[in-house]
Amino acid sequence: MPKARKPTAQSNLPVPVESIGNRIYLIRGHKVMFDHDLARMYQVSTKVFNQAVKRNSDRFPEDFIFQLAVKEALTLRSQFVTSNRGGRRYAPYVFTEQGVAMLSSVLKSKRAIQVNIAIMRAFVKLREVLSTHKDVLQKLAQMERVQRAHGTHIESIWKHLQDLVSPPASKKKYRIGFHPEPEQRLSAAAGRK
Repeated sequence: MPKARKPTAQSNLPVPVESIGNRIYLIRGHKVMFDHDLARMYQVSTKVFNQAVKRNSDRFPEDFIFQLAVKEALTLRSQFVTSNRGGRRYAPYVFTEQGVAMLSSVLKSKRAIQVNIAIMRAFVKLREVLSTHKDVLQKLAQMERVQRAHGTHIESIWKHLQDLVSPPASKKKYRIGFHPEPEQRLSAAAGRK
């Protein structure tokens, strides 16, 4: 009889870390999550979610939560191809990592605690992935610089090889002494006769 697997911390989470990672966006230089995505994860309506945040507004300074400008919201709406009819009448709020962490002090249900744990793990995983990619990008940039330098050297070597393989066009050799132009030769010959 096979042994039963011990459940991992990941398997107990109500929302998979991977699906949370797909809901983290980079806006104004911050990694953020939208209020409607968070409300869906916490299984409450966006309106109820935002009311709970507004009741505790002193816990959410500007670097924890901010509302998108109308232009930003319209740009995102066109990128996500969402409808203009129905839905929200105001620009969405977005929460930075610190804002999401602060939600745990506002939303106190068991599900909220589990969702917050999953979200924090997703942010940590995203940081790890980004730092890995940063190293790879730096190495690629270094390789590109080396390749450019090698390309310049190879081009120079190729040019010198071409010069060696194809000898220069033979230069017209001039005889030493006075040589009249062809017209002068004709007139000189006619004068001798």
